[in-house]
Amino acid sequence: MTADHFDGLLEALRGRTPFQPFTVELMGGHRFEIDYPQALIVRDGVAVFLLPGGVPVWFDHESVTQIVGDIADASA
Repeated sequence: MTADHFDGLLEALRGRTPFQPFTVELMGGHRFEIDYPQALIVRDGVAVFLLPGGVPVWFDHESVTQIVGDIADASA
């Protein structure tokens, strides 16, 4: 997935009204749910999501294998 596609897809998913959670899967199989749009920052192919308790998950366009959501379903 290109950095521009990554940024655009995450911004579109984050901006849905009403917001609907979506799942990010990374290489190695680690998955996490984006359940709060204001806890996600995206810029230049890199993103950080703050899990409950303020634990950050850093990921980039090269580490994502898929993003699963009703409008996402985009494989990297």
